[in-house]
Amino acid sequence: MDWSTTHAKLHILLRKKNLLPKSIRILMAVSGGQDSLCLARLLVDLQPKWQWSLGLVHCDHCWREDSEANAAHVMSLAETWNLPSWQARADTPLTSEAAARNWRYEQFEKIANAHQYSHVVTGHTASDRAETVLYNLIRGTGTDGLGTLPWSRALSQPQAGQSAINLVRPLLDFTRQETADFCAQHQLPVWEDSSNQDLSFRRNRIRQELLPYLRSHFNPQVDIALAQLAEITAADTAYLDEQTRMLYQQVTKSIRGKGADDTWEVKRHILKRSPLALQRRVVRQLLQQVLSEPPNFLLIEKLITLLSAPNGSQTDPYPGGWIAKVEGPIIRLFRF
Repeated sequence: MDWSTTHAKLHILLRKKNLLPKSIRILMAVSGGQDSLCLARLLVDLQPKWQWSLGLVHCDHCWREDSEANAAHVMSLAETWNLPSWQARADTPLTSEAAARNWRYEQFEKIANAHQYSHVVTGHTASDRAETVLYNLIRGTGTDGLGTLPWSRALSQPQAGQSAINLVRPLLDFTRQETADFCAQHQLPVWEDSSNQDLSFRRNRIRQELLPYLRSHFNPQVDIALAQLAEITAADTAYLDEQTRMLYQQVTKSIRGKGADDTWEVKRHILKRSPLALQRRVVRQLLQQVLSEPPNFLLIEKLITLLSAPNGSQTDPYPGGWIAKVEGPIIRLFRF
């Protein structure tokens, strides 16, 4: 193995963050693109130092004419590296990026469970994090959408008799340029995904047009800056989530009626004394319980306004016929 600065960077990062402990079983998600190929080669090279048991999985979305050849290429690499490998192939057309992502994660979980892998790794980079920050910012998702792509998370809730599987993204400190340089240096056979050039996908437009513009005209290191924003915001969000959880339990109460929907009560005087950031988070969590669609900013603000409104004040109907009404020290949320 040719030990490079990239090997050293990942080795030190893994020791610092304890993302992939020694002697665990790791399933590597490999598309054949430069990021996943870079990650796979790095982990294969570092394996003697960490004593991992490595496997490889490739997901074929059947979106492209060359997808079958792409899959065969990745399986060949697994054979070259002497790794056990699995291929998942979509049976039905996947209609969106979100649907494709959900399907991939389902396949990762299924294969990891079947073969006792405790960790699944993907090749997401700081550049992916930057793109996702911009994508969510444009959509207006708030701070939660900015603290995106965490280093690790549970892939899903474990079923009875199964262990939790962790999804890990070890390359979040690496830019896409770094993974490209590594692949070139080690002559890795990158499979170019033609769909990455399709500007009908919004993420591709951000990658191909918006980020290059920001690098040229505002900040050459914008990828790193946005990735750091995501890192900082993720920590802030985790703190706010914990404060929200405690406040929510304190100020909300569900009362089940006979043959009717639950009525919710909010202790408005307690909630009013809390910071606005927590007020909005508590109200959003409450509305998520009762509404059939995710509450937007305007729906949340309608209920926030009632915290200071006179007795008897009420909102116009929420989706599904729900009404929020001030009744003395409480706000009552009920179906009209």
